[in-house]
Amino acid sequence: MKSLAVTRAHRKGDQRGWLSGAPPPWWVKVLPVILLITVAIVSLTIPSPLDIGFLLGAIPPLAVLSYGPAGTAALGLLVVGLQHTRVFHLDRPGSTDLLTISFVALLSVFVSYVRSQRDAQLNMERTVAEAAQNALVPPLPERVGPVRCTGLYRAAQRGTLVGGDFFDVREGCTGVRAVMGDVQGHGLSAVSTVSSLLGAFREAVLDEPDLPSVASRLDRRLLVDSGNARLAELFATAVLLEFTPDARTVRIIACGSPAPVLLHDGKATEVEVSSGTPLGIGLSEGGTYDEVTCPLEHGDRLFLASDGIWEARDATGAFYPLIDRLPQFADAEPARTTGQVWEDLLRFCGSVRDDATMLVLTPQPRGDA
Repeated sequence: MKSLAVTRAHRKGDQRGWLSGAPPPWWVKVLPVILLITVAIVSLTIPSPLDIGFLLGAIPPLAVLSYGPAGTAALGLLVVGLQHTRVFHLDRPGSTDLLTISFVALLSVFVSYVRSQRDAQLNMERTVAEAAQNALVPPLPERVGPVRCTGLYRAAQRGTLVGGDFFDVREGCTGVRAVMGDVQGHGLSAVSTVSSLLGAFREAVLDEPDLPSVASRLDRRLLVDSGNARLAELFATAVLLEFTPDARTVRIIACGSPAPVLLHDGKATEVEVSSGTPLGIGLSEGGTYDEVTCPLEHGDRLFLASDGIWEARDATGAFYPLIDRLPQFADAEPARTTGQVWEDLLRFCGSVRDDATMLVLTPQPRGDA
C-alpha cells in the first residue's frame, strides 16, 4: 500500500486468481515433480510391472502452468529419461510410447514459451495501466493543510483502481477544499469523465473564490463533454467542502449527492444541506446550490460516502444502516474508520457490486495534539 491514508484492494496485494493471471499457487508448481517421483517410486517398488507410463504424458503439460520453457524442457527430459531407463520397466511393450512422450514434451516447451511471452506482455500492460490510473487518482495524502485525510476506494470492475467514483482534497486560495462524487456509469467506461472532473476541480481550487463557482466549473466541464454525441446526457453527483484556514468551520454544498455525516461526541448526524441539481444539467449558473456553514470542534470528523455505501443492501433488500452503525466507530483512530466501516458493510451485505468510496476528513490544526 503506497499510503496509509487510502486503502485499495489492489494495493494490498494481487487479488487476481491464478487462473486470471496471478502466479499459480505452490502446489501447482510442485505437482509435476511429485507425479514424476511417484511414478518412479511405484515402478521400482511394485513387484509386478504396472502399466502407469501414461502418467508421464501429463507431466510436461502440467509444467506449462507454472514453469518457463527451460523448466518445462528439464522436466520433459526427466520424463523421457525415466521412460527410457529399463530399471523402471516403463519401456516395455504396452507401455506409453517413447515417441509420444517426446512429442508431448516438445509441444509443452513450445506452449510454455508462448505463455511466458504472453504473460510478460500482460504484466507490462498491467503495470502501465496501474501507473496511468495512479496518475489520474493518486494516493490521498495523510494530511492537507490542517485537515487529516483517510480514504477508501473499491472499484466495481475487478482489476481496476479507478471506477465511477472520485474524491480529492486540495489546498486552495481560501482554504482546504475537498470533493467526492459519482459519475454516470461505473468501471472503465466512467474513467474519462472522472479524469475531466478531477482536472477541472484541481484548476478550480486554485482560481474560484467560492464553492458554487467550483461547482459551476465542474458543471460546465460536463456540459462541454456531453456535447460529444458519445457522451450525451452525461452527469455526475458530488459534494464539495471548503475548510477555513483555521479548520474551525467548513462550508458544504451538495450537487445531487448524499450529505456528509458529522461525527461529534460519539454521535453521527447527517449535515442538513439541500441537495442541488447534479453536475452536467447546466443549472449551476443560476445559483441553485445552497451553501451550509458548519462549525467544527476538536475531535469532530466529517464522513463522506458514495452511493455504493448508502445504497448497499443485504439479501433481504434492506439498506445498510450507515447512520446507525457509524457511532460504534466514532472513537477509533481516523485512519482505521473507513476500513472498519467497510468490514462491517461486507458482514451486513455479503458483497458490494457498485463502486464504493469513503472519505474521512478530520480537522486538526498543526498546533493541536
